[in-house]
Amino acid sequence: MKRFAQFAGVTAAVVLVLAWGATLVMKDPEVVRAVWISAAFAVAVQLAAFGLTRATQPANVIAGWGAGMIIRLAALAVYALPVVKSLGLPMGPALLSLATFLFVTTLIEPVFLKP
Repeated sequence: MKRFAQFAGVTAAVVLVLAWGATLVMKDPEVVRAVWISAAFAVAVQLAAFGLTRATQPANVIAGWGAGMIIRLAALAVYALPVVKSLGLPMGPALLSLATFLFVTTLIEPVFLKP
């Protein structure tokens, strides 16, 4: 549980910094809204994927990590089709920011998977 809490904290911090940096560059209010919604969605997806990976770690960490990658890809597809359209977000910034948040936070995941 300690590693999950640490991962959650680091993930939230990294995503917040990235989203804040992106909103400094982009001034359009719709783009800013898309970035922050993507940030919240990315944190939720990352925590779910990491939880699955940690749960399967004793038996087969690679299978859990692969399942986590499938969850991330499915989340990106679900976000792209119904979520972005229903919220009226600009497609490009919403998907690019979500993919960036997921990619960067996936890179820090192995640090928290060490036994």
